[in-house]
Amino acid sequence: MKYAIVTGASKGLGEAIAKRLINEKIAVVSVSRTENDRLKKWALEKGVDYKHLSCNLSLEKEVQEVFMEIAHLIFQNDPNELLIFNNAGVIEPIHTVGNLDQTPIMRNIQINLIAPIYITNLFLGKAQQTDTKVQVINITSGAAVRPIEGWSIYCSSKAGLNMFTQTAAQEQKELNTHHKIIAFSPGIMDTDMQAQIRSSSEDAFKELEKFKEFKEKNMLRKTDVVADALVNLVLCGDVESGKIYNVNDLLN
Repeated sequence: MKYAIVTGASKGLGEAIAKRLINEKIAVVSVSRTENDRLKKWALEKGVDYKHLSCNLSLEKEVQEVFMEIAHLIFQNDPNELLIFNNAGVIEPIHTVGNLDQTPIMRNIQINLIAPIYITNLFLGKAQQTDTKVQVINITSGAAVRPIEGWSIYCSSKAGLNMFTQTAAQEQKELNTHHKIIAFSPGIMDTDMQAQIRSSSEDAFKELEKFKEFKEKNMLRKTDVVADALVNLVLCGDVESGKIYNVNDLLN
């Protein structure tokens, strides 16, 4: 049996990924602070195993407890493959360095970087005792490879996630395992995160007008289009471990 864990599955790209996986008859474990009733109903209609666990990914202890429970839940069923979509992410704080609040800094790093590291480490460790093949998909950003004024924390956490992806993949290759780890940059999408960006101030974010223009000119991709491109890639069985994929390369 094939399982998938999707963090941040209550909305946006996470919801679209989970829905596509359900369509593919893959058992889904949804992780977010609130459950998406549409996903629950969709899985029931499709006859697909679905479970939601509530978790605030900014709280270290809660992440440890919830994902230990998920590991027990999944591995007791002896799956042949496990897909882990580390999708949950936050953009805030948006401001220049020197004007940042401490709490959102810590929350950003915890959700965008530390939680995916912990989750990946836990499941690769558990998989050593089984024959389960693990594929980890870390959702990154173009902001990981270029500095954007006002986004220093987001840029840094996503850059860290890219390096973690590449290093962990290299380690698995040296260990001669069949596990794969990739990063995926989804581009600009019509999501709540984009709305947050547009609601920031020009003092905090120099490129504000450009991002408002993305919305006004209908340049934001729909999440289901991006999710389909990603899931097609993952299910093709030919991903290059350690590679940072960009949605533009998959759709063009």
